[in-house]
Amino acid sequence: MMNAPATPTEVEARIAKAPRVEGGPTAVPPGAVDTPFPADSFRPAATSGPAEADGTSMPTRDAELVRRSLAEIEPIADRVTSYFYALLFLRRPELRDMFPPAMDTQRDRLLAALLAAAGHLDDAPALTAYLTALGKGHRKYGTRADQYPAVGEALTGALARYATASWDAETEAAWARAYATISRIMIDAAAEDERTAPAWWQAEVVSHDLRTPDVAVITLRPDRPYPFLAGQYTTLETPWWPRTWRPYSFASAPRPDGLLSLHVKAVPAGWVSQALVHRARPGDVLRLGPPTGAMTVDHAADSALLCLGGGTGIAPIKALVEDIAEHGNRRPVDVFYGARHGHDLYEMDALARLQKTFPRLSVHPVTGERGRLPEAVRSAGPWQERDAYLSGPLGMVRRGVDVLRGAGVAAERIRHDFPTEPALAQPGQLRSGACMARTPSMLPSR
Repeated sequence: MMNAPATPTEVEARIAKAPRVEGGPTAVPPGAVDTPFPADSFRPAATSGPAEADGTSMPTRDAELVRRSLAEIEPIADRVTSYFYALLFLRRPELRDMFPPAMDTQRDRLLAALLAAAGHLDDAPALTAYLTALGKGHRKYGTRADQYPAVGEALTGALARYATASWDAETEAAWARAYATISRIMIDAAAEDERTAPAWWQAEVVSHDLRTPDVAVITLRPDRPYPFLAGQYTTLETPWWPRTWRPYSFASAPRPDGLLSLHVKAVPAGWVSQALVHRARPGDVLRLGPPTGAMTVDHAADSALLCLGGGTGIAPIKALVEDIAEHGNRRPVDVFYGARHGHDLYEMDALARLQKTFPRLSVHPVTGERGRLPEAVRSAGPWQERDAYLSGPLGMVRRGVDVLRGAGVAAERIRHDFPTEPALAQPGQLRSGACMARTPSMLPSR
């Protein structure tokens, strides 16, 4: 016997009992949940869609409609996000278990990824590259193809609720086509990746070196080969905070022994970082997601490099220098290593050793007494002919980009990567290469 449809009062009661999402109201108007959008509208397109991997783009009209509703909801993103998750968890309660216990650390990532992708529907190469990485990366969460329609329904339900001025049947149809394409690219990428790579790697802690009271260098032994490039990063899950993944850059180039090195700074009230710095010990087993990131070196090029590393942001910079040295490259490399105090420059000895074996490397320590790192770099220029790499606190990197651009360094020569976790992508940040976005070390890795 079929259950009778829930009354408006019952729907509100169910919403009240649903897991709450920090950042906005979770209340859904009576009847909204009991009038679901047709599930077929959100199933992945089989072979074609608005933006294809072969470079064709979606109809201009669809892109315009999607961007119009995106612009409308931008000022109320928190409310849209909370409503989206309320709908999703109410319709598919079992999906709540895929998210961390405290949603404030990850609550907006899924929705923000979808919205960012939707904003690039007429840029097929960028869209496909971004969604391919996203689909592969989401394997570690246990995401399945049959879960995508529910996400599409919640997405359109949230848009219909808050994009009231721009929402109509034509816009709804445009979003349905857009989501079908987005989900198809992600599902196909995950299926292809499954043929050759695991969803995650187990990695044993083999050494834990506390360099400062709040910075640890952790060496890991993965349970199987872990292919990556210098300058890339991983996402990491600890046994103490299940389903909570945090990004960390590799601090060395690939090693013959297969070991991996990470630099972790304990962030105040940071769950994962505090556990890694103060609780992790040799023998503990962590879980790693796939490697990703575009802040890598093209060894076919011959231009000199300028690298800025602030705090633990020195980790991927050191990896890049090692990589260049191991390839026998004679390109000049200037590394500016910044911290508030001299004792916080915990990697200076390692860089000094590198300098002895790689004479083309020049290391410039910068502490607070000398001023901010970007300004120190500017005064040591000119750098117009350099390829620039930046990693460190968000404010430092933003200021560094501004300083380098002002000093005549072309935007396409400035690189700093960002995790392919959903919330971090914004319009204009999907292209690889000169990635004007966040690096793992720029994020509060809690």
